[in-house]
Amino acid sequence: MFDVNKIRNDFPMLKQTMEGEPLVYFDNGATTLKPQVVIDSIVDYYSNYSASAHRGDYSISYRVDVTYEKTREKVRNFINASKKEEIVYTSGATESLNLAANGFFKHILKKDDEIILNYAEHASNVLPWYKLSEEIGISVKFVKLDDHKLNLEKIKEVVTEKTKLITFAQVSNVLGYVLPAKEICDYAKENNIFSLVDGSQSIPHLSIDVQDMGCDFFAFSAHKMCGPTGVGVLYGKHNLLKEMSAYKMGGGMNARFDDQGNVSYKKPPYIFEAGTPNIAGVIGFGAAIDYLETIGMDNIHQYEMELKKYAMDKISKLDNVVVYNGDSESAIITFNLIDIFAQDTASHLNRYGIAVRAGHHCAKVLHNDIKTTVTCRASLYFYNTFEEIDKFVEALKKGDEYLEAIF
Repeated sequence: MFDVNKIRNDFPMLKQTMEGEPLVYFDNGATTLKPQVVIDSIVDYYSNYSASAHRGDYSISYRVDVTYEKTREKVRNFINASKKEEIVYTSGATESLNLAANGFFKHILKKDDEIILNYAEHASNVLPWYKLSEEIGISVKFVKLDDHKLNLEKIKEVVTEKTKLITFAQVSNVLGYVLPAKEICDYAKENNIFSLVDGSQSIPHLSIDVQDMGCDFFAFSAHKMCGPTGVGVLYGKHNLLKEMSAYKMGGGMNARFDDQGNVSYKKPPYIFEAGTPNIAGVIGFGAAIDYLETIGMDNIHQYEMELKKYAMDKISKLDNVVVYNGDSESAIITFNLIDIFAQDTASHLNRYGIAVRAGHHCAKVLHNDIKTTVTCRASLYFYNTFEEIDKFVEALKKGDEYLEAIF
């Protein structure tokens, strides 16, 4: 097992304080902290070879090209895609999902075709489909959860001959349940249904193999896996990317055009990457992948599960806390202090230097399942410690004191 204290030295943010207390950062589901190697890689680009990618015919520009494309190969290897041309850079998972919706599915779906979602989905994997429903009349169907989890049998109950897409988050950003992605994707393929997986909350914590999973598309963000903000990936099977249309037009995605309206476009993935890209972000993303691979994704998951078990053992002894996902196989703990509004709980924890997320978590139809509108979310990562959990639990114990103070 890795040395967490040594790892913590890699993260400058963990030396910070909040409200005069050492920072306990439990908001990793929203975004993760950045190790110094990622920061250094970005500074190195801006300091030593800051030029545009795929534009110049001079040596510094060539260095940018090589480094930028090397990250694409790192991503390919990290998720075991069959070729680097299946890796499309985006600004994040939200753009990746919108690209799939508008670049591919908008052109193949017809009125009354069905797509299958579930109550736990993030807004980024709900609203694009609502928009297509408005534009072309597709039907958006929600699968009910079974004990807060999505399973294949529930999906089968709603699939019809009109079902064309099953899309889901491999790990829910609120409840943290790990869904049987391979089983669902295999079923979809057997029934000539496309599959699109939101990997935003899975790829930072689990080993991902898109070929074994069998998904048609896989979307994720760099900033949730120790990389920079503003960078993401849409993986798509190469034969599907060749059928997908670009919805951003401009420099870099065309080979040539003339004054008669004749345009020749580049092949995937470059046809989907118009304009000057987030070069520094992509380079930092490559450094983040190197960093995670040095630690090992299986090691990360194992350690996080030890943290989660330790936390749940402690929290289960409290009589003022309700937890909605204590048995989920992820480092997400979604909870409320009884009779205290979620945002008030977050403010209470803030006084102890503890950062958690409160609200709907962009999953605004999940209340249909968990019967509450807002929750607190403590999302752990491999640089968190058992001592931080002890401090968290002690602060939760004092929730009643906070309730008395505010009333």
